[in-house]
Amino acid sequence: MLYYIFRFFDQFGIAGSHLWSYISFRAILALILSLVISAWFGEYFIKYLHRKNITETQRDVKIDPFGIKKMGVPSMGGIIIIVAMLVPALLLGRLRNIYMILMIITTLWLGCLGFADDYIKIFKKDKEGLHGKFKIIGQVGLGLIVGLTLFLSPDAVVRENVEMPSKHQTEIVKPLSNDNITVKHAKVESKSTKTTIPFVKNHNLDYTDIFSFLGKYKDAAGWIFIVILTILVVTAVSNGANLNDGMDGMCAGNSAIIGVALGILAYVSSHIEYAAYLNIMYIPGSQELVVFMCAFIGALIGFLWYNAYPAQIFMGDTGSLTIGGIIAVCAIIIHKELLLPILCGVFFVESLSVILQVWYFKLGKRRGVKQRIFRRTPIHDNFRTEDSQLDPECKYLLRGSSRVFHESKITFRFWIITVLLAALAIITLKIR
Repeated sequence: MLYYIFRFFDQFGIAGSHLWSYISFRAILALILSLVISAWFGEYFIKYLHRKNITETQRDVKIDPFGIKKMGVPSMGGIIIIVAMLVPALLLGRLRNIYMILMIITTLWLGCLGFADDYIKIFKKDKEGLHGKFKIIGQVGLGLIVGLTLFLSPDAVVRENVEMPSKHQTEIVKPLSNDNITVKHAKVESKSTKTTIPFVKNHNLDYTDIFSFLGKYKDAAGWIFIVILTILVVTAVSNGANLNDGMDGMCAGNSAIIGVALGILAYVSSHIEYAAYLNIMYIPGSQELVVFMCAFIGALIGFLWYNAYPAQIFMGDTGSLTIGGIIAVCAIIIHKELLLPILCGVFFVESLSVILQVWYFKLGKRRGVKQRIFRRTPIHDNFRTEDSQLDPECKYLLRGSSRVFHESKITFRFWIITVLLAALAIITLKIR
């Protein structure tokens, strides 16, 4: 909103109004504003939840090795994150940008889905929350919206194989519109079924190549595959973030780090010179993702003020599902979804640990044997589970050391791992 107002003022030469045309200015302002809103609004929101007794019993003192009480702590803190993200996005973003629109839809869609789950848990006193099939339907619905929008929208395009002229070239070529720089051999903006793949020389994988055996139908099959992949990625990452939200500050900290990496990737994808240097797809308009991701980072950092150990509020599914969806959709828009197993490695391992635990338990159940792989899942719970908490009748495949760690130590170590994975995801752009 403010972007359009100051761009209007710029036509009359009003001092300072031209600053709003710079992504760096709007992105930094979005980060600061979201952080301030999150920290300021969070205090009042927590007091309100306490007055209304909107709390959720997360863990009882009897099963925690360090005697940490988490009873009576307010939940639904994801509302703080959502408000702190949307206000800067609406004020500072270009609201006609298709990618900004998709990010706002993602935030509201999954925010409502998570809110419904938290509402049932807290107000209906049903620990199961929203039925799993409704969560899946909501996630699949969002995946369809995002995938079909990227296919149908004329604004969701890329420029492939952008090459910058060397300093020795004297050839004059026509500059691309709105870029103010000279580019050689740049293809016209077009729809693309390609994605960036790590550790490969040309960085690109064309999904239509997978279906080359279909002949003239391979393009249609490629886009159908992209829509299905979008659904899978949105569902997997949002559920992974949800599982990671089990310790004070764990999900918020990991997600903020991932947000920084995605912001960097979005920026280089939106900058034609950097895209040419890194030999990645140039995505016009994706610079608005930088503004949104800065708001995302600021909101999470502000939320950590209250969510860091000992937590004064939990984000609940309202926050965790929304966070995971935002990460997934941002990666899909900039054609970096294949980097997510690296970038969101912590989320991936958390989900994998639960899947393996359930599969192994059911396998033993068929044979009449009580067995598990880990002490407890998601995997972060494995490191704070004492021997006295284990089932003596159960066989544990990876019982490991009997030593337990305080949750703040586990959280910080997971943050460190995410920092390393985020750095690895970024440098894959040059590792070929």
